[in-house]
Amino acid sequence: MTDASAARRRVVLDPHEARLDGGDVLVLRALGLGDALTGIAPLRGVRRAWPGRRIVLAAPPAVGEWLAGLGVVDAVLSTEGLRPAWCQPRSPLGGGHLAVNLHGRGPESHRLVLATGAARLVAFDSPAAGHSGPPWHPDEHEVDRWCRLVRAAGGDCSREDLRLPAPAPEVSEADHAPSARDAGPPVVLHPGAAAEARRWPLARWTALARVLVEEGNRVVVTGSAAEERLCNAIVDAVARPEVLSMAGLLDLSALSRVVAGARLVVCGDTGVAHLATAYGTPSVLLFGPTAPDRWGPAIDTDRHTVIWHGDGNGDPHAGVLDPALAAITVGEVATASARLLAAHGTA
Repeated sequence: MTDASAARRRVVLDPHEARLDGGDVLVLRALGLGDALTGIAPLRGVRRAWPGRRIVLAAPPAVGEWLAGLGVVDAVLSTEGLRPAWCQPRSPLGGGHLAVNLHGRGPESHRLVLATGAARLVAFDSPAAGHSGPPWHPDEHEVDRWCRLVRAAGGDCSREDLRLPAPAPEVSEADHAPSARDAGPPVVLHPGAAAEARRWPLARWTALARVLVEEGNRVVVTGSAAEERLCNAIVDAVARPEVLSMAGLLDLSALSRVVAGARLVVCGDTGVAHLATAYGTPSVLLFGPTAPDRWGPAIDTDRHTVIWHGDGNGDPHAGVLDPALAAITVGEVATASARLLAAHGTA
């Protein structure tokens, strides 16, 4: 192993051996890609509030390591949800550090970070956890909420801190797709979502892909390995060489490059939507149960079209398609896509 690769591996700390001290800031945001991306702005505020201190992010390792590679944090304490390996009756993490809860309003998440031996907690007010802090506002945009918390602790940050620099280009499988040189950068379709409530129907994704190809676009369909069958079904149904599935082939860095280099992204309320926001890639976003004024694009709103027919009362974790998402037609998504491509989507 080279020195560089060893250093990268050490970014993810062994939860059974990691030690924190008074010079460290432990930040809890043990959530997925979309939550991590909306957390970049307050994390930058944490860096400004406590410059020179090591920022350790408690998060899923893949997302955390990616953020460390961007310089947003310095190290990652691996966790899946609020049941991390390092959560013991007597914390093995040492103590005396500062803890920042960017995960939730408490009390459970507050108690978790306090159990690490933190000397101070920055978090929202939670009488049940015995902590006094700024009040929680349930209808606040996700980015504004956490920036407000960090600003109250002295860390300047705002929506503008969501921006990410364009990643270094790298030759990918998508670049070798038929007609890639003629069609230019692709339109990215990301049909998957964590819950059925936020998954637009397969037949509509297929119809949209057909329209995009007929209008002269190259289409790349992205998804996780678990979504490979879904993505391949779109490619097989369209049966055109301009449509390629990259499901299961992209790690987070590679996915970022694909999104950053796309002409347009079309997806639901997922982490890929927040990647498009961070890189300034035009996007058409299909919202269902969740209100976009809480999770929609927070910057460059002219580059992003949100389609939503809901009232904000749906369940984003439900096992059936949300009626608001079901109300979105192929025609309105195709029209919105064409408008953005005409305005912003040239190569």
